[in-house]
Amino acid sequence: MITVEDWAEIRHLHASQGMSIRAIAKHLSIARDTVTRALAADGPPRYVRAPGPSRFDEFEPRVRELLAEFPLIPASVLAERAGWGGSGSWFRKRVAVLRVEYAPRDPADRLEYRPGDQGQCDLWFPPVKIPLGAGQFGSPPVLVIVSSYSRFITAVMLPSRTTPDLLAGMWALLGGQLGAVPHRLIWDNEAGIGRRNRLADGVSSFCGTLATRIV
Repeated sequence: MITVEDWAEIRHLHASQGMSIRAIAKHLSIARDTVTRALAADGPPRYVRAPGPSRFDEFEPRVRELLAEFPLIPASVLAERAGWGGSGSWFRKRVAVLRVEYAPRDPADRLEYRPGDQGQCDLWFPPVKIPLGAGQFGSPPVLVIVSSYSRFITAVMLPSRTTPDLLAGMWALLGGQLGAVPHRLIWDNEAGIGRRNRLADGVSSFCGTLATRIV
């Protein structure tokens, strides 16, 4: 059985990227029948055990510390300084994922977006307390989604920044105001969405349902 993450990625590649079943199977190194079943499924696969912690987790803080100071340090040197004694290829793969967060920005690099390419998601909090009813005041989060191409801005106030409220807010904005689903939704380390390349519970199913990707 494939994971929820695989199911979401299959739907994204097919609906958003226009890849064929054969191309998806080759890209993900899985059987074409598996891709076909994933696309025909009414929802995400169930009874998938969440992945446990990996050996790399205990080394990640030190790796991040070194990457922050030396963004271009070779993986072999990084492994030695971090005290890694496991598989070199596995270490390089994990470092490659982290390195993009610390890579220096190219001053000549200019980002260009296509229509429907991505939407930037963030939370804004009112600078003053507002009435919430029943004599209560507070500053509840406001979910803001900005289209990277058109710069169209849409927003909705949420009861909280928990995962269910964040997903409900995105659903309302994408379906009600934006009227479309971008290929990618960009979030910046929001706990209710996911951190350290791990999505929160329910987020992968949300992505698969809309055939989009959260990065």
